[in-house]
Amino acid sequence: MINIDWVTFFLKLFLVPIFIGAVSLVGRRWGPTFSGWLIGLPLTSGPVAFFLALEQGTAFASEASQSIMFGIMSVFIFCLVYGWSATRLTALPSMLVGFGAFLACTYLLQIASLPLMVGFPSSILVLAVSLLLMPRVHTTKVQALSLPWELPARMIFATALVFLITGFAQSLGPQLAGLISPFPVYAATLAAFTHRFQSREQAVMLLRGVIAGSFTFIIFFLIVSLTIVAWGVAVSFLAAIGVSLLTHAASFQFLRGRNRISRLD
Repeated sequence: MINIDWVTFFLKLFLVPIFIGAVSLVGRRWGPTFSGWLIGLPLTSGPVAFFLALEQGTAFASEASQSIMFGIMSVFIFCLVYGWSATRLTALPSMLVGFGAFLACTYLLQIASLPLMVGFPSSILVLAVSLLLMPRVHTTKVQALSLPWELPARMIFATALVFLITGFAQSLGPQLAGLISPFPVYAATLAAFTHRFQSREQAVMLLRGVIAGSFTFIIFFLIVSLTIVAWGVAVSFLAAIGVSLLTHAASFQFLRGRNRISRLD
């Protein structure tokens, strides 16, 4: 059997800084909205759910996938609160206020204990409302500061935050741990550094990209939760990956039209 503790340890240790570094470089080339859109892919939660299925069984993975999917609503609230806080506050206070909103929403979701038939449409509704309520900003390009230590600092900060959150999550039980699993490590790291070294407008654009790209996240875990028991691990995850890639491409077309990412035209 695969030792999931070691697997998740190495995922956190290597995947998190590599992904943060890659998305940061992509953001410098194509803009913050595009890098935010990439964060919507389940690049950490997806592998963790896969190894949970191998270690704990498909029924456990199905239940965990539902909780992870519902937890994305807290991420949307984080993005919305950070976005509006950024219009008046600097990066660190905006991030802390956003974290508080995430935890409050997570607590409410735990109390509500939503069934799938309610949780899935609720996730879509919160996504749509969050996009509509995000502050409007101008898309004027801002030259990013390329300080030598800034990219390594992003990678170290994100990795440390992942270990901190998951360390506490282990003692919270499966439902709450699943709800906390989508904790916005990538979104918070990239938004805070973009806010600090570029502009608050660029940070808001990044967070709008996170919200729009997260439709893929919802679809991925919906498919896994519904099919993994009947279809098995391999077929379920292959189906989820295939549909998610198509969904992510469609969400990108939406972002191009809404935010006018001229550099990608």
